Amino acid sequence: MSTRSVEARQALCRFGELAWFALPAEMHPLYGYPQVSYMGWRCKSPHGRIAEYIESVVRGVQTQLDWTLDRSKRNWSLLPFRILNEAQGLENPAFANTVHAINVEDREFCLKSASDLELIIRRLQEASVPES
Repeated sequence: MSTRSVEARQALCRFGELAWFALPAEMHPLYGYPQVSYMGWRCKSPHGRIAEYIESVVRGVQTQLDWTLDRSKRNWSLLPFRILNEAQGLENPAFANTVHAINVEDREFCLKSASDLELIIRRLQEASVPES
């Protein structure tokens, strides 16, 4: 598990116990090019106030890209808005194709997403945890 993955998991665990967590590799494991950064997770006992708080923390970070927290499904996803928009939703089969196309065609976007996600993770690590 990468350092960034450990840090992201630890940051999210501060807001509740995780049942599931995923963070794609920053670099393609075979070809070595940068990949778009995003993360997904599921809390064991989610509640709306935590999601709203995480959204407010993310909005407070000066990022190069626009980010969104999608919680329309059981698993929550924090990702650049462009991906969600171009794929027309997480449940759309085009999601994986959209991510792949961005990985291959827009390396600058991928690098910006990685830089942004590091800032977001750092801010989540520093944020005070709201009382339940």
